[in-house]
Amino acid sequence: MNAYQALLQAQKSYFLTGQTKSIQHRIDSLQKLRQAIRQAESKISDALHADLNKSALDAYSTEIGIVLEEIAFMLRHIRRWSKPRRVKAPMTHIGSSSKVYPQPYGSALIIAPWNYPFQLAIAPLIGAIAAGNCAVIKPSELAPHTSQVLRELIERLFSSEYIAVVEGGIETNQALLAERFDYIFFTGSVHVGKIVMKAAAKHLTPVTLELGGKSPCIVHKDANLKLAAKRIAWGKFLNAGQTCIAPDYVYVHKQVEQAFISHLKEAVHALYDEEPLQNESYTRIISKRHFDRLTAFMEAGHIKLGGGSDEQSLRIEPTVLSDITWQDPIMGEEIFGPLLPLLTYEDLSELTKGIEQHPNPLAFYLFTEDRKLQEQMITDMSFGGGCINDTIFHMPQPYLPFGGIGPSGIGAYHGKGSFDTFTHYKSVLRQTTRFDLPFRYPNMKHAMKIVKLFMK
Repeated sequence: MNAYQALLQAQKSYFLTGQTKSIQHRIDSLQKLRQAIRQAESKISDALHADLNKSALDAYSTEIGIVLEEIAFMLRHIRRWSKPRRVKAPMTHIGSSSKVYPQPYGSALIIAPWNYPFQLAIAPLIGAIAAGNCAVIKPSELAPHTSQVLRELIERLFSSEYIAVVEGGIETNQALLAERFDYIFFTGSVHVGKIVMKAAAKHLTPVTLELGGKSPCIVHKDANLKLAAKRIAWGKFLNAGQTCIAPDYVYVHKQVEQAFISHLKEAVHALYDEEPLQNESYTRIISKRHFDRLTAFMEAGHIKLGGGSDEQSLRIEPTVLSDITWQDPIMGEEIFGPLLPLLTYEDLSELTKGIEQHPNPLAFYLFTEDRKLQEQMITDMSFGGGCINDTIFHMPQPYLPFGGIGPSGIGAYHGKGSFDTFTHYKSVLRQTTRFDLPFRYPNMKHAMKIVKLFMK
C-alpha cells in the first residue's frame, strides 16, 4: 500500500465513524477554518505576492475575502440545507410519505489551479466540509509558496484522516487520480480536465470540472462606453488576465469602435498608470513558458495599447490588439493573459457566427441598454454564466451557482451550489402497513381500469 492509498483508506475509515456527518462537527470545522484564515492573512498575502506578485488588495479581494464570505454564507444556511426535506406524493402513493436526505459522498479529491491558488483550493473545501465529507487537496506546484501555506494551515487545523493537503507535480496528480475517491473536484484547463474525467470514469467517480474557454464580451452601439471600458479593463486585466472568466476578446459595434478604444486606454491608465511594468502592484505571469506563449500572440493584428513586456519579471503590459481575425493564433485558444483582441461587427449574425467558433464559453458579457437584445442573447447563447453591463461580478455572488457547460465545465458550485455539489440527495419512501392498495397487483380484477384512473 503506497502513501496515497494509506491516506485515502484512513479517510474512508474516519468517514465511516460518522463524525463528519454531525452538523455541529461541520460548523465547528468551518469556524476553525475561518479563524485560521484570518490569523494567517498576512502569510497568505505574502505567499500570493511571492507566487504571482499580487498586491495585498488583490490577495484579499480576489482570494482571502471571497472564501471568508463563502464560509459566512455557508454557516448561515448549513443547518437548513442539511435537514431531510419532505416532498409531496401523488394519488397513486396514498399512505406513503417521501423525503430527500442530504448525504455526503465520503472522501473528495480537490485539485486546485495556480491562478487563484488559495481561493480555488479553499472554496471547494468549504462545500466539502459543509456537506460532511473528508477531503484531500492537491494545490498547484506552480504556486509553491501558496501551496506551502495551505499545507501548513490545514495541518494545524485538522487531522489528515479528515482533511489533508498533498503537494507535488504531475506525477502526484496522476497517483491521486488512480485512487478510488468518492468525488473529484477539478479546476484547470480543458486538456487536463479530460484526463481527470477519463481517470474518474475507471471508478465511475462523480466529478465537477471547472474549466474555461474563450469568454466573449460584446459592446453594442448603445452601451455606456466609458463605464463599459472601465469594467472590461478591470475584468480583463485583473490578475494579469489569468482568470478563467476574464473577457477573452471583445466584439465592438463598428460605429463605436474608436470611441471605445479611447475610453479603454483611459481606463487602463487609470487602473495601472501610464507605465504598468513600473507598477509594483501589477501581477506577473506565472511561468516563463506561459510568458513566451503570450508574447508570441502579440505578433497578430495591430497594438493599440501596451505591447511592452519584461522577461526578467515575467510581466506583460495590458495590451489591446485590433485588426484581429479568427484565423490568428490568439483566437485559436483561451488567452489567459493580459492581451485583449478587438473584433468589430455591424450585424448580430456576424457576431454570433464568430462566437460559435468556440461554443459554450464559461462566461459571457454584454454591454447594452437594449432589454430586448439582452434577453435575446441570454436565450440564444449557450454559456456557463455571465453579466449584463459588467464583468466577473457574477462569480462571487453566493446565490448564483458558478460553473460551465460542455467544454467549459461540468457541474457548479458557490453558496448552496457548493453544498449540493458535494452532496448526494438520497430519496426514501416510507410505506404504510395499515392497508395495502390492491390495484398494483396483476391478479386483481379490473386492475387496468383502476390503474388508468389513477395514472391518466
